[in-house]
Amino acid sequence: MKEYKSDIQIAQECEMEHIRVIAERAQVDEKYVEQYGNYKAKIDLSLLNDTDKKDGKLILVTAITPTPAGEGKTTTTIGLADGLRRIGKNVTVALREPSLGPVFGIKGGAAGGGYAQVVPMEDINLHFTGDFHAIGAANNLLAAMLDNHIQQGNALNIDVKKITWKRCVDMNDRQLRNIVDGLGGRINGVPREDGFDITVASEIMAVLCLSTSISDLKERLSRIIVGYTYDDKPVTCGELKAAGAMTALLKDALKPNLVQTLEGTPAFVHGGPFANIAHGCNSVMATKMALKMGDYTVTEAGFGADLGAEKFLDIKCRMAGLTPDAVVVVATVRALKMHGGVAKTDLAAENIEALEKGVPNLLRHVSNIKNVYRLPCVVAVNRFPTDTDAEIEFIIKKCRELGVNTVLSTVWADGGKGGEELAKEVVRLCEEEKGNFTFSYTDDMSIEEKIEAIVKKVYGGDGINVLPAAKKQIDTLTALGFDKCPICIAKTQYSFSDDPAKLGAPTGFTVTIRNVKISAGAGFIVVLTGDIMTMPGLPKVPAAERIDVDENGKITGLF
Repeated sequence: MKEYKSDIQIAQECEMEHIRVIAERAQVDEKYVEQYGNYKAKIDLSLLNDTDKKDGKLILVTAITPTPAGEGKTTTTIGLADGLRRIGKNVTVALREPSLGPVFGIKGGAAGGGYAQVVPMEDINLHFTGDFHAIGAANNLLAAMLDNHIQQGNALNIDVKKITWKRCVDMNDRQLRNIVDGLGGRINGVPREDGFDITVASEIMAVLCLSTSISDLKERLSRIIVGYTYDDKPVTCGELKAAGAMTALLKDALKPNLVQTLEGTPAFVHGGPFANIAHGCNSVMATKMALKMGDYTVTEAGFGADLGAEKFLDIKCRMAGLTPDAVVVVATVRALKMHGGVAKTDLAAENIEALEKGVPNLLRHVSNIKNVYRLPCVVAVNRFPTDTDAEIEFIIKKCRELGVNTVLSTVWADGGKGGEELAKEVVRLCEEEKGNFTFSYTDDMSIEEKIEAIVKKVYGGDGINVLPAAKKQIDTLTALGFDKCPICIAKTQYSFSDDPAKLGAPTGFTVTIRNVKISAGAGFIVVLTGDIMTMPGLPKVPAAERIDVDENGKITGLF
């Protein structure tokens, strides 16, 4: 019987190449490389100004609606990049940095899996180069300066009941969602209700990921709205004179990080907003750098295509002027059977009937890419040993009816070799099929029209139910001139709808809009639906319980 190694065992057994070798492979001159030890580096931002190279092809990897059975989107992204390199292409990969929340929570690490990983895996999943710490520090500096301003006389006339800025920590900690602070008498601050977000949901994360230079970063930080005055005028970070100091904390964090895959493919890993409660894409700087340094750049966006891909296309591409050349939608037979109503314990048995019920989830995602966004698309099926030929053939047939090819991927077990066929199809799409990229809504639509367009076109719903408080917030933001901004919907990742129990491709539903707020620095409107929270909690048995370190400093249990 074949012995399966854990992801961390595989990563620790890899003989990594020196980061200078990886930089050279990515055509990054040594003068731009700032080493963090032998296997990590930051790349100076001046590289983008100094190079005259043309952008390579951009490939977006997305997936079906996630299930506990797993889909392997990041694993496919990395394996596809290695596969492209194996067939002779000059390739880079651009990924998000993992948050400590999932690492210690329920999901585990986010550096790929099996023989398709980025390394050093432990570093990437833990402190890495300190970017998230810098983001948290900048976020909390602004919070401290806001409360200090109120304590020191409140010259800006800020209403403590209308403060929208929260503190943050990169940890799942439900205890901090709603707190009261400033207790202990007058010298200890003004008592008020407060709360924490997880760092990856902080607007600072979005600002860093969408900024194109240090000056752009500072300008975006200045525009952040922290609350409102007693007469309902917005108060900004710039008015609190915090932007300069925050930029000082973030200047190194803005530089993309360079690491490598198990097979030595250059990987830019930078930024990490969640896609269910934030915009779900790695940084614009890392993507643009990767595009200059590779003929092909493979990137991914978080969770299913209704979240990560929608935000990548409608927010990131709109703001950064990017156009993907091809999209890969990742699926597994196991996950589609779960969407068809099969329990996780019963997924090994062949079940065409369940697949028939679950495959509409895949088909809706594929149709959205082809027909809403008008981009060339391929379906990558991560094959498991229990998948039968009949089940695979069923998926191929259904996708063919939409005019989309299906390629089997075995990158988890075989690394880049298992991604060669997918790589060949991606190259074919880039060379032979031209997209006609369009957004799901236009800038000039109203806030409600934009939300409704996403719900109807992308989610497949009937419309939206805007609660009175949210309607008032929309009216306020429209009056303030923010109605031209794109929309970032915070929604459950487990369903096209706002109800996680509605699997497959539900119809006949409406999405309830309960809260609408502006991220003026990021430049988008955040729309909260259903019961989505911006501070997750730990599960009954956190992954942290399995993580340990031996006397030599070797980490175990980290995925």
